[in-house]
Amino acid sequence: MAEFTYGPVELILVGFEGERPGPVFVSAVEEVVEAGAVRLLELLFVTKSLEGDLTVLELDEAGDEIGFGDLVLEATGLASIDDVEELAAEIPAGSSAALLVIELLWAKNLASKLAGNGGTVVSSERNPAPVVNEVMAAIAE
Repeated sequence: MAEFTYGPVELILVGFEGERPGPVFVSAVEEVVEAGAVRLLELLFVTKSLEGDLTVLELDEAGDEIGFGDLVLEATGLASIDDVEELAAEIPAGSSAALLVIELLWAKNLASKLAGNGGTVVSSERNPAPVVNEVMAAIAE
């Protein structure tokens, strides 16, 4: 089996009203990290002013204030400023978001096994949970 240091990485932008996420966000992130489902590589907090100006804070700058006092990131630097600016286009003016860069640990294991046997993941696409649930509800009707 091929051993990869890192598996597939996903950038997830989670929007919030106001300037900061609340305790539900903090506990949800901590829960999936502690369960071993993902490895949190990077966490950025992005605020868009009413004028459209962006403020980006890294975990070490805002983590204590938000409630992530003991959270340790496994790596940083994967989300470039270009990534942040592209994703931030989705943030409404006067609100904020958290950009999570997560490694999908189950996918790392799968990719390692496939690579060790001559296979490769050619393409991967993710459908957001609200979309999947909407489609499944429509099918069930």
